[in-house]
Order: sequence, then structure tokens, then C-alpha cells
Amino acid sequence: MHELASLAAIVAVALAATTAAVSLVGRALRVLEYALLSGAVVVILFVMVFVGAEVLMRYGFNAPIPGHLEGSELLLPIIVFLALSYTQATHRHVGMDLLLDVLPPGARRYARMATLVVSLLTCSVLAYFSGKNAYQLWLYDDVTMTPPYFKTWPAAAAIPLGYALITLRMYLQILNLFDPARFPSHAPDDTLHAVE
Repeated sequence: MHELASLAAIVAVALAATTAAVSLVGRALRVLEYALLSGAVVVILFVMVFVGAEVLMRYGFNAPIPGHLEGSELLLPIIVFLALSYTQATHRHVGMDLLLDVLPPGARRYARMATLVVSLLTCSVLAYFSGKNAYQLWLYDDVTMTPPYFKTWPAAAAIPLGYALITLRMYLQILNLFDPARFPSHAPDDTLHAVE
């Protein structure tokens, strides 16, 4: 319980500092989200080539690539969590808006703020404890159980990074809903997804 109280205090201080420097934090977060999204895309392309090469080697040459399954599995959290904050910022995630759509605009705004507050608290706790886990894996120098013995901490480190960034993004969204004139959204533009 002491650990959660300390975490709550740290989160409160971090959010207060973010509020003070919201313009700088918002722009920096947008740039970081683009960079991490680009990294996730590169990892997806690598996994596609890697799995394709493994299938070719296994069935074409009867020489499977060692550790292909573990390697691909370790890259999945990196793919998901590096793009998580960008997905939240652009509202590209799957959501249940049925109830929100029937609410009047004022109530909808407060309902979104309440949902974001609960999500922010949940994600900050998940960021903290997954960060502890990643640090522990790094200390143990944990590796996969089969050769070529990939290190597991890089995949584990992507999880707290993703949760920390989505926590920050949700806080910026709360501020924007609270006072849009004072706190701009700093959301990435949707030109990356434009289909013509």
C-alpha cells in the first residue's frame, strides 16, 4: 500500500509539472509518438520478412531458423506498446461509444473526462509495475529458454514505456476537455491515414 501511495504522489507531481509546461510537453509527445510509431512499423516489416524467411528456410531448404518463434513473440509487445500512445491520440482504437453518443455534449464531455481519469490511474499503475518487472528482467539478465537465447528485457521495457506515454497522452486529453482554449489537444494530424 505504501508503494501505491508513493506512486500516487509521484504521478501527481509529474502531472502538475506537465500542466505547467503543457505546450512543450504536448509538442515533444507528438514528435515522440511519430518516432515510436515509425519504429513499430519498422518492427512489423522486420517480423514479416523474418517469418517469411523462416517459412522459406523450413519448407524450402529444410533448415529452420533457430529461435524464430521466441524472436517473433518478443517483438509483439514492442509493436503494440510503441504505437499505443499514438493510437490513443488519434482515436484509432476500438471503443464503445454507444452510451456517449446519446448523451448531451456537456455530459459527454464530463463522461469522457471521468473515463480518462480512471484510465490514467490504471495505466500509471500498470506502467509502474511493468517497469519494475522489466528492471528485474534486466538485473537477472533473463533470456529465452531455447537457443539463441534472446534477452527478454527489451520487450518488457516497451510495456512501461507505452503505458507511461499513454498516461501522459490521456492527461493532455483531460486538460484539453477541461479548457480547450488554454490547453490545445497536441494530437497528431490524421494526414498519415488519409486515403484518397
